[in-house]
Amino acid sequence: MKMNEPRNRLIGSMPKIGIRPAIDGRRRGVREALEAQTMGMAKTVAAFLTANLRHPNGLPVECVIADTCIGGVAEAAQTAEKFAREGVGVSLTVTPCWCYGAETMDMDPLIPKAVWGFNGTERPGAVYLAAVMAAHTQKGLPAFSIYGRDVQDAGDDSIPEDVQEKLLRFAKAGLAVARMRGKSYLSMGGVSMGIAGSIVEPWLFEQYLGMRVEAVDMTEFVRRFDEGIYDPVEFEQALAWVKAHCPEGVDRNPPEKQRSRAQKDKDWELSVKMALIARDLMVGNPRLAELGYEEEALGHNAIAGGFQGQRQWTDHFPNGDFMEAILNSSFDWNGIRQPYIVATENDALNGVAMLFGHLLTGTAQMFSDVRTYWSPEAVKRVTGYELTGDAAGGFLHLINSGPTALDATGQQERDGKPVMKPYWEITPEEVERCLKATTWHAGNVEYFRGGGWSTHFVTRGGMPVTMSRLNLVKGLGPVLQLAEGVIIELPKEVHDKLDLRTDPTWPTTWFVPRVTGSGPFRDVYTVMYNWGANHGAISYGHIGADLLTLASMLRIPVSMHNVPEENVFRPATWSAFGALEPQGADYRACANFGPLYG
Repeated sequence: MKMNEPRNRLIGSMPKIGIRPAIDGRRRGVREALEAQTMGMAKTVAAFLTANLRHPNGLPVECVIADTCIGGVAEAAQTAEKFAREGVGVSLTVTPCWCYGAETMDMDPLIPKAVWGFNGTERPGAVYLAAVMAAHTQKGLPAFSIYGRDVQDAGDDSIPEDVQEKLLRFAKAGLAVARMRGKSYLSMGGVSMGIAGSIVEPWLFEQYLGMRVEAVDMTEFVRRFDEGIYDPVEFEQALAWVKAHCPEGVDRNPPEKQRSRAQKDKDWELSVKMALIARDLMVGNPRLAELGYEEEALGHNAIAGGFQGQRQWTDHFPNGDFMEAILNSSFDWNGIRQPYIVATENDALNGVAMLFGHLLTGTAQMFSDVRTYWSPEAVKRVTGYELTGDAAGGFLHLINSGPTALDATGQQERDGKPVMKPYWEITPEEVERCLKATTWHAGNVEYFRGGGWSTHFVTRGGMPVTMSRLNLVKGLGPVLQLAEGVIIELPKEVHDKLDLRTDPTWPTTWFVPRVTGSGPFRDVYTVMYNWGANHGAISYGHIGADLLTLASMLRIPVSMHNVPEENVFRPATWSAFGALEPQGADYRACANFGPLYG
């Protein structure tokens, strides 16, 4: 299986990081003595960021450095003009010295911004940092303050570890903000089974994410079936790949309700076509123009989307499970490539959380029902097994009625441990293991009258993950919640007894959130009790701190999290809204500044 070359499949250039070296503008000795150190600081930071960051599509992150150090408003304006011309989406000011804050600061209200003030005693970089943060606060332009814990010597051009951590956290979140701007969420269908998250609210995307909502009726899939609006060559290749790599599992429907072999073969054909069509709807396909479908070839420039499916579609046609599972994965018949973000049941709010996770990590995302809390007592009653270790306080059963990314099998590895990797790190052997760990079962015809397929696997234990969810609250707006934790494994006989109590044709992940003994993380039960909806987005790694930073940039408060206090990184002005009560301060700051694009 080949590795696809990194490419930008969406319209719009990749956002860049702009580096602004600020300087004391006084000539005749002061500025001249600082020029080399200040510009050197900018170059060092640019080299560090480009060496340690990639966009989710695998392309390198580029930095743009101002043509000159910025000593006053004229050079600030020149830099702003260059950044606009170069497509800068994130702004980072660096300085080792005093500068004129309100004259040198970045005034663009839509670009995430941070300032690193060098902690040295020879020149007052920290004094400028404090002064310019006050200016940002006073002018309503929240910015992130980066200040190293330890004093450095004036000639030290290294970046301390704590500064590196903040630079990366800020840059990843800022690039995510910039990457969403101007893109679309594609709603394929409407509201699924009364699920509130699939009531797609355009104002949420427009005001908070800088995106638009595009909508197509599910009959568009039927039109493209009937009129052949897909690449027929790719369809044959995809169908052959599916037959070779997607083994069928046991049909658990009652014999009298099982679909015939001919019906199942037809279900496979339509499922593969659905995957092609959904992808083409999201990002377009130049092959369609060659076939005479110029309008359809353009797509909707969708960075994320969702498919309604149930019930109007699935009562008559095959479900969307194969389509969603394979698009969300980091590979398909065309090779190893960037995953797409497609929300089951068109739950756009979970889709946004998946998008956040993907933009921050570059990895595929899981979409799961937050189905059941299993207490130690209940597990022992049902199975006779006593939970120990990470599972001692119980666990959550994450499951989905069909699809989640096949990366979530846990068959990718790093240092012998299961992981979910960015696509450019995945090997063909790992793809094969993910596919072999997955079986495809005929859909439950009581749920899916039109047939279709359900993915089944059990996620390998030992992976650190973060579950998140965006919720909408009347009068408040969007609120993010997240829980860091670990995936566990159960003995097979225990797993089987628990799994068979629900639908064993669906993918299962046993998840233990990290508890703190207080609030919504008092224990595992209270995490389940306080979760805001029936779905969660699960991303590999403990990325809660990155999500908090991203949410603050978008002015979305966080209702519950278990990120250690020392890892929380928000704009400096947040402390002005209640430094002794950071969660309340987050709500007040977000309400005060309002949505980023509102």
